[in-house]
Amino acid sequence: MRRRAFLAAAAAGAAAWPLAGHAQQSERMRRVGVLMPGPENDWLAHTTAFAQALGRLGWNDGKNIRIEYRFAANDPVLFKTYAVELVGLSPDALLGSTPPALIALREKTRTIPIVFVLVVDPVGMGLVQSLARPGGNITGFGALDPPMMGKWLQLLKEVAPKVTRVAVIFNPDTQPYARFFNSAIESAAPSLGVAVTLAPVRDDAAIREAIAAQAREPGGGLVCLPDSFTGTHREVIIAAAVLHGLPSIGVDVFPRAGGLMSYWYDAVELHAEAASYIDRILKGASPADLPVQQATKYSLIINLKTAKALGLTVPPRMLDLADEVIE
Repeated sequence: MRRRAFLAAAAAGAAAWPLAGHAQQSERMRRVGVLMPGPENDWLAHTTAFAQALGRLGWNDGKNIRIEYRFAANDPVLFKTYAVELVGLSPDALLGSTPPALIALREKTRTIPIVFVLVVDPVGMGLVQSLARPGGNITGFGALDPPMMGKWLQLLKEVAPKVTRVAVIFNPDTQPYARFFNSAIESAAPSLGVAVTLAPVRDDAAIREAIAAQAREPGGGLVCLPDSFTGTHREVIIAAAVLHGLPSIGVDVFPRAGGLMSYWYDAVELHAEAASYIDRILKGASPADLPVQQATKYSLIINLKTAKALGLTVPPRMLDLADEVIE
């Protein structure tokens, strides 16, 4: 088709050349780089939702846009390596999911537009100037204010009222907001009659040891901070929690993998929403002028099978409030 357009322009004379040049420019293949934090299987639903949302906006992978995916598998080295690779492709825009991905991309470019997902307090981290007017080359979709962790503790206590001690499972190397989350949990704990132990972990052995230590006295429970590390290592966490009879709360993948419960937003939908900002940037918008948006919808998920295995009777009120009950 482009050849026919070229021949027609040539026949029409030199006056038509600017129009032909404009048509060729509008058909240019765009490129978007995507850096995801975990292994591909864990994030397939998120990247699929993102690509499908772009398709609904007229951007079809392989036709008028090429989406380059990289999955860092929670490896600090891979975050940096893949950030270099993606920036080296000179994409029109970048998508960074979770803080490690965003930080890695930001270290490599201050000019290519970056849209982030699942980042808490981007202002406090110095990534944007303000939520309303980010400035610079970064904007996106934030999630989970630290005070929400107090709500997690309250919900865990309602489902498992005998919990009087919680261990907070997190990896300090991959969870940059740990101190804010932990502070919120510690602030809420006294009014709920709960003592808090911080349990930083970096590998499977440390996870098992921390959970076993929590189970040595009665009344134990677990809060698994939202983090790509805890998400990737959820099977180890859940297996140890079940082995020692500890109720736990985490992100949505936890109850679906056998944990007790979660109170979380739809992370898949947030990645789909991010496509709207990529679309606007590809059409000429500046990330400096696109306000950071916050997640507003949360879902309560309870695994009733796990509750029964732990000897818990979930209050009817909690079952009525739950958006999803796994039996």
